[in-house]
Formats: sequence, C-alpha cells, structure tokens
Amino acid sequence: MKEIFRHSELHRVTRYRDILESASIETLVRNEALSVSDAPIPEFFPNLCVLSDDEFPRASELLKEHDERMAAGSGVELICPSCGEVNPGNFDVCFNCQEPMPPSTPC
Repeated sequence: MKEIFRHSELHRVTRYRDILESASIETLVRNEALSVSDAPIPEFFPNLCVLSDDEFPRASELLKEHDERMAAGSGVELICPSCGEVNPGNFDVCFNCQEPMPPSTPC
C-alpha cells in the first residue's frame, strides 16, 4: 500500500478516490474522520492510498491526466445540450441537470 495523495480537504481526497476506483484501482482513505481545526497538522490530513503497489504508476498517471484536463478546460465554457445551462469547460457533468457534458459544445 502506497500513499498517493494527501490534502486538508476531504472532498479533494474522495474525488481522487472516485477517479481511481472508477478505473478499478482499489484504494483506502486514511484519516477520513479526523478533524483538525485550529492547528492543521499535515500528518493528520485525509490521505488516499493505492492498495496494490503495482497499480501505483497507473494511478499516478490517471490523476496527472485528470489534473491536466481540469486545468485545460478551466478557461472554457460549455453549453449543456440537455438543458442549455452554461458550465465550465472542465465539468464532466452539467451542474444543473447532471447530464454528461460533451467536450465539443463551446459557447
């Protein structure tokens, strides 16, 4: 088991967990229930571990690709083909209707 990501905000850790688990990479979130409010101590931050050391390189590449895709789409806006709502270009689903966002409908 190897740690792949640690952050003070649990939602960021669980987002990465969801990405890896959707690719059939088994993970474990440690320190999920700990709350550090006054003195943030990184050792107690929620952290994501990949259970199989053999899967670690693939998991790292998936997270890198995700981060690059999010950065590339952050300056673009897309129109949802289902409801017409304008969404940031790095959204996978429409925040209004939850339908998948195709990458080919820029404003």
